[in-house]
Amino acid sequence: MLFQYPEDVWRGAEIIKDYKEGDPILHLKLEDESTLEFRIGPKDNALPFLRNPDILVGENDLTALSYLHEPAVLHNLKVRFLEANHIYTYCGIVLVAINPYDQLQIYGEEVINAYSGQNMGDMDPHIFAVAEEAYKQMARDERNQSIIVSGESGAGKTVSAKYAMRFFATVGGSANDTNVEEKVLASSPIMEAIGNAKTTRNDNSSRFGKYIQIGFDRRYHIIGANMRTYLLEKSRVVFQAEDERNYHIFYQLCASASLPDFKDLALSNAEDFIFTSQGENIFIEGVNDAEDFEKTREALTLLGVKESNQSSIFRVIASILHLGNVEICPERDGESCHISDDPHLAHFCRLLGVELEQMEHWLCHRKLVTTSETYVKSMSCKQAANARDALAKHIYAHMFDWIVEYVNRSLHTSSKQHSFIGVLDIYGFETFEINSFEQFCINYANEKLQQQFNQHVFKLEQEEYMKEQIPWTLIDFYDNQPCIDLIEAKLGILDLLDEECKVPKGTDQNWCQKLFDRLSSRVHFQKPRMSNTSFIIIHFADKVEYQCEGFLEKNRDTVYEEQINILKASKYQLVADLFQDTSKDSSNITITSSKSAKINVRSAKPTPKVPNKEHKKTVGHQFRSSLQLLMETLNATTPHYVRCIKPNDEKEAFMFDAGRAVQQLRACGVLETIRISAAGYPSRWTYPDFFNRYRVLMKKSDMTLGDKKLVCRNLLETLIKDPDKFQFGKTKIFFRAGQVAYLEKLRADKFRNACIKIQKTVRGWLQRVRYRKIRKSAITLQRYGRGYMARRLAERLRLTRAALICQKQYRMVRERREYLRVRQAVITIQAYTRGMFTRFLLHHKAMVIQKHVRGWLTRRKFVRARNAAITIQCAYRRLRAKRELKQLKIEARSAEHLKKLNTGMENKIVQLQRKMDDQAKDLKTQNEQLVVAKASLDSEVNKLQKELEVMRSRQGDGSQLTSLQDELEKLRAELQEAHAHRKKLEEEYSSEKMELEQVSHLSLMGRKGSLSLSASQSVGRVQAELDEERQRYQNLLREFSRLEQRYDNLQEAKPGHRRNNSNQSSLEPFWPGTDAGLLCTLQKRVRELEMERKRLQSNLEKMEDQALRKPKTTSEQDSSDLAYNSLKRQELESENKKLKNDLNELRKAIADRASQNSSSNELQEGYNLLLSQLKAANEELEVRKEEVLILRTQIVSTAQQKEEKSNHIVSHWSGSGKFIWSCKASDWGYLNEDGELGLAYQGLKQVARLLEAQLQSQTRKHQDEMTAFQTQIELLKDDIEKKQEMLNHTMSLSPEAQVEYSVQQEITRLTNDNLVRRQLAQMIAVLLTISIKLEKNERKLKKQLRIYMKKVQELEGEMATKSRPELTRQVTVQRREKDFEGMLEYHKDDEALLVKTLITDMKPNAVSATVPCLPAYILFMCIRHADYINDDQKVHSLLTATINAIKKVLKKNNDDFEMTSFWLANTSRLLHCLKQYSGDEAFMTQNTAKQNEHCLKNFDLAEYRQVLSDLSIQIYQQLIKVAEHSLQPMIVSAMLESESIPSLSGVKPSGYRHRSSSMDTDGDGPGSYTLESLIRQLGQFHGVMGEHGLDPEIVGQVIRQLFYSINAITLNNLLLRKDVCSWSTGMQLRYNISQMEEWLRGKNLQQSGAVTNIEPLIQAAQLLQVKKKTSQDAEAICSLCSALTVQQIVKILNLYTPLNEFEERVTVSFIRNIQNHLQDRNEVPILLVDTKHTFPVLFPYTPSALSLETLHIPANLSLDFITRV
Repeated sequence: MLFQYPEDVWRGAEIIKDYKEGDPILHLKLEDESTLEFRIGPKDNALPFLRNPDILVGENDLTALSYLHEPAVLHNLKVRFLEANHIYTYCGIVLVAINPYDQLQIYGEEVINAYSGQNMGDMDPHIFAVAEEAYKQMARDERNQSIIVSGESGAGKTVSAKYAMRFFATVGGSANDTNVEEKVLASSPIMEAIGNAKTTRNDNSSRFGKYIQIGFDRRYHIIGANMRTYLLEKSRVVFQAEDERNYHIFYQLCASASLPDFKDLALSNAEDFIFTSQGENIFIEGVNDAEDFEKTREALTLLGVKESNQSSIFRVIASILHLGNVEICPERDGESCHISDDPHLAHFCRLLGVELEQMEHWLCHRKLVTTSETYVKSMSCKQAANARDALAKHIYAHMFDWIVEYVNRSLHTSSKQHSFIGVLDIYGFETFEINSFEQFCINYANEKLQQQFNQHVFKLEQEEYMKEQIPWTLIDFYDNQPCIDLIEAKLGILDLLDEECKVPKGTDQNWCQKLFDRLSSRVHFQKPRMSNTSFIIIHFADKVEYQCEGFLEKNRDTVYEEQINILKASKYQLVADLFQDTSKDSSNITITSSKSAKINVRSAKPTPKVPNKEHKKTVGHQFRSSLQLLMETLNATTPHYVRCIKPNDEKEAFMFDAGRAVQQLRACGVLETIRISAAGYPSRWTYPDFFNRYRVLMKKSDMTLGDKKLVCRNLLETLIKDPDKFQFGKTKIFFRAGQVAYLEKLRADKFRNACIKIQKTVRGWLQRVRYRKIRKSAITLQRYGRGYMARRLAERLRLTRAALICQKQYRMVRERREYLRVRQAVITIQAYTRGMFTRFLLHHKAMVIQKHVRGWLTRRKFVRARNAAITIQCAYRRLRAKRELKQLKIEARSAEHLKKLNTGMENKIVQLQRKMDDQAKDLKTQNEQLVVAKASLDSEVNKLQKELEVMRSRQGDGSQLTSLQDELEKLRAELQEAHAHRKKLEEEYSSEKMELEQVSHLSLMGRKGSLSLSASQSVGRVQAELDEERQRYQNLLREFSRLEQRYDNLQEAKPGHRRNNSNQSSLEPFWPGTDAGLLCTLQKRVRELEMERKRLQSNLEKMEDQALRKPKTTSEQDSSDLAYNSLKRQELESENKKLKNDLNELRKAIADRASQNSSSNELQEGYNLLLSQLKAANEELEVRKEEVLILRTQIVSTAQQKEEKSNHIVSHWSGSGKFIWSCKASDWGYLNEDGELGLAYQGLKQVARLLEAQLQSQTRKHQDEMTAFQTQIELLKDDIEKKQEMLNHTMSLSPEAQVEYSVQQEITRLTNDNLVRRQLAQMIAVLLTISIKLEKNERKLKKQLRIYMKKVQELEGEMATKSRPELTRQVTVQRREKDFEGMLEYHKDDEALLVKTLITDMKPNAVSATVPCLPAYILFMCIRHADYINDDQKVHSLLTATINAIKKVLKKNNDDFEMTSFWLANTSRLLHCLKQYSGDEAFMTQNTAKQNEHCLKNFDLAEYRQVLSDLSIQIYQQLIKVAEHSLQPMIVSAMLESESIPSLSGVKPSGYRHRSSSMDTDGDGPGSYTLESLIRQLGQFHGVMGEHGLDPEIVGQVIRQLFYSINAITLNNLLLRKDVCSWSTGMQLRYNISQMEEWLRGKNLQQSGAVTNIEPLIQAAQLLQVKKKTSQDAEAICSLCSALTVQQIVKILNLYTPLNEFEERVTVSFIRNIQNHLQDRNEVPILLVDTKHTFPVLFPYTPSALSLETLHIPANLSLDFITRV
């Protein structure tokens, strides 16, 4: 519940003890966990207000709350503002805007695009939503609209109005190039500069009211605007309170006084002027006045204010500052004053262009006019100062009006205005400690606006009830008409004020006394107890006490006529115009309402009649008239309300002062709206929403009924017994306040009982599962315990038996030892006794034994010494080897051994192998020595054993045998040590070998890894640069396309006949928008081609001169050879093609017959016979052709001889470079009867040109190769220098580091050498191949030349033996019909018909059953023929006409996806054909031999390929635009609103905005789109592109772009809609995305990158579903949402809304934790995704496998005028 509290106005609490009616105390627990005893009763407090359920807290619309009262409204606003940082909230038809005192990223162009076209209730509250609603209603209802922005100073009214106008300027931009919307926006900085000032409450407070009308035409584009202003605070010009400033323009001008343009203004710092320094603080934190002044000047320039007028404006403003510093000195008598030589007065007069003496005189004097005489009277010092201040205010007011009038003229349009939207930015209700005339007028205006607001709200409520056919009961609402009558009625406050102003000696005190006398009986008027100079008016918002002082003076607004006359005589035209009579300016303005009614709107500033003072209107009268005019305008429009709230007086960001907020909510009428709504049926549900929300309360029998209205009716009659608590409308159910909360409680109880039942069942099941687990565990433990006990018993028995055995054995051993000890003692005694008797006899034998034993010991010692010596030698040699290796390594780093080092790692490996072999040999030698020693020792042992046995047999002495056995054991131990040492050496050898191999392997692997890593990084970097360059180029191309479209529109808009320039190139439309770099490159290429042409022409002329100087025989021989070669080549080519075709047809026919006939042997014999006959015929034909050619050559040579003798044939070069022949008709007919002679000569010239071109190309290739070799030499030199540096670096390292560094460098060097050798080998192989080909070609040409020379000589001999008459017979060659070579010929006159048939009139379905991209193939075959006949004009004309026709077709069908896709496929295919058949080897790698024969011969169409590439990009961009336009209305409905998973999403109570939608939401509206329709549309796009043969790569890029648009639009709506940020929406969204991914897999488009583009949407859906409570959850979210920005993550968490009470809201601490985790991210702060972003398109080269000669042209295309060639 919510109870009243002094500090926080209202506080939330929870009842912790049941309350019974009549209890005097409520036991409450506050939000800070403290307890409170709240006394209630008739004398104490009433029962507190009930609090709304948690599910309703934070709603977008306050009217959606179940309990509508002041504490609920305040609490909801506080939660939204502080916890979610939402500054906008709906309250019915009102948008409540709380000033955040911070810059928020919610006003960008992407936000405008997101709100444009959306229903107001579908998106989160925003000023753009209100503007869109007004714009939409204007277009739908054809009724003018108004947006009324109000609030107290510092609440953000001006900013809200500015953003509303920005929305209209963006959405309703001007249709032409007038840029009216920019001018409308440019008026804002001007009006802020001259009408805004710093106050104690606001740094940019508007000190005037304005109403801006934005005019629209019939297509709802902005065509103009008009501004009306109200009650400028003129007193601020001469007086400012503490910590306040004058108008911004004064400080801006002073900050720019040092500029050269303003030197003559004589300005300085603002502290030096009285009018700008009274507030004692001339600066505003964070504001640069100089920069703002530049913006003001730019805005004036944009609005068309000339520089001269701007200078005049600044002079007038500067003169006001100087006027304030004019010092008036009193005289001694105190009745008069004077002005001494004041420089400020001189500056004032100079700047305004008036007389100094006159102004000085009339500032201290005034004129009194009576009926008979005129007097000049001196003024006191105080009167003169007041007159000076009045003059300053008057000048500024006229300057303000002039600027407003000029702005209106700039925004005026001659076009007819169809409708308008007005934005009213007016002051809110004000109350200060001292309230004067300005506050009285402001509060009077707010009373009028509040009355209009109340009537409009009441009217809407009444219309809603009547629409739903609900019984209408009169709702009592506050009517402030008595208060308005108190002010404006007859003999009201304003009338009494005007009456007192007419009295010659009227005073404020007299006027106040009249108020007390005549108005004391009024309810809304009171007299203060302690004052006689003030009065109280009870306004709708609060009581306000007004001080009477200054009312009369401000109402009169008196300025002396003499001072005005001086200003009228100014030498500056602008200053004189400011004070002229404006009787002609009061033109009426007509406003047309939706019912075609006309309202005459008069000027906001009525015309003053200066000559007649009695009829001069007072300020109060003027303000009342303008206010009445404003109310008429507002009543003729549909109003939309924005109430701005100031959250605190300290201007702290996101700090909420509840007391100040409640005061403003009461003042602006928000709480009155709540009261009116709560008096009726505030909660309203549609039947489907109510059914979906509360069906859990229904019975199963009710669910079977088909009529949802009947089901809802039955349910409510069952649940709510009082029928007055709800009403059934046509489409909605209306509830009294609190009934929705009651239904929510029933629903929560139902869910709670169901949850308890589920929990009971689940817990029982869990306990049963736990019991089974425990029982199973107990049985298992028992089994293991019993086994353990059995094993312990068995172990104990075993140990007992073992103990007995041990005791038995121990006793046995103890007794045996005792026995042996006794026995040993006996034996010892016996031995000593017997030794004493036998020592003498055995002394000699003992010496012998000792000799052998000592010898054996000596030999053993020798062997040990030798082994030790060998070991020492090995160690010493190893030490020497290490030293030598170290010395060799040091020497290896020197320059002398660099070549030895280059022998490679193979030598080192060989050395190591040798070392290993030496060690193996040493080991083998040691093993052999050990074997020998072992053998010798074994022999010695055997010998000793034999002697021992002999001695034992002889003497039986056991002591000597024992000593010998000990020696034997020692020898065996030494042998084992030797074996162990050998194994140790082998292990050391193997470990060293393994370490060496690992070091070499790791160094090689490290080198390869670094190379591969650097290569991958360089590839990625190059790819990124390529994409960036491609993006830049395509952006330029898009801009060019836009400019070209704009140019075409301008051309079409020109009236009358348009004439084409005949000498203008048809390609000019392509170049204006191209890149400057590309244009320079093309110009450079043109210059190079021109120089090449001149060089070739000069070479040709030189060759002709040399040919003319040669002897006659040489020219004859050369001409004969050339003629013979040309004729033979032509004839051989034609005959060869014909014979090949005949042979192929013959073989095919025989093969077909062979397949049909069974007698294969007979067919084979017939086939062989035909082949032999064909071969013989070919040989005979070759012989005949040789003879004919020889004869023709002889004829040509003879003709040339006669030509030189008779000079009948003259050759010359024409200006165009073509060879022209002229001769006598008789000789030409004789020599060229068959027309072959000229062709032969031209063929020879072409051959000569081709050979020359080939020679030049070969020369260039040779030069390029030489350059490459020189480059390689330079690289090798650099490599040597680097190695020298590496060597120096190595010498400075330590020996161990040198070894490692040398190994690494050696491996690197060998790798690089191998790569270089491989490249050199490849290059040498290529060069050898080229040289071999050149030699073969040279030998072939020499051989052909010898053959031709021989045949010419033979022909000359034969011709000498024959007579002349035999040559008179005409020799002709019969031509056979040529086969189709994939070319199409058309007449030049049929070009327009060809373009019209293939492009202009072409429909995609006309060629749907043929080869894809058929028009492109036909056009290319026509281009091939033009290239074949070497007609460059034809090629140029056809390609130009084709490109222009495609552009016209696309412009005509700019919204047809099928047509755009069709021409994108054909344009790209034509581009690929130009590449495939260009003759460039890079494009011929996949061609067949036949396709290579079809390559273009004469023209290089690289420039046209670039033009076609640009055209393809433009078509692609148009295709994306059309597709996105088709998908845009589907996306939000399909992805976020449609229920793909039925009954998953819940429904929450909706507010007024959902109840009064401005859009049609029937079945045909946007709400009918589902995911299936979206996927179906995507499938249709994919099918159309596939049907038209569009390349799969381009199709993938189109789908990728469309998926990006789907992601951007869906994510933007998710970020701007609180109602869809829930767990169920996340589940629906994830399911929808999975369906789209499945569609991509079905179309095999996984690799297109589309899934990557929707990754942010996937993460947003996961973010809605994951748990959001603990710090571990925060870390998981941070790692999960890598594709979302920090602002997007925080926004989604703030918007997250639980749909029922079982979900929990995201706490503020959790969101702060997320922000702390993500603060290290380096990213651009972006909230919304750019929906207009387009990925750069890449057209990969895809050659066609289709052969042109196999192409069939259908008859339905009507291309009979083209011929197959």
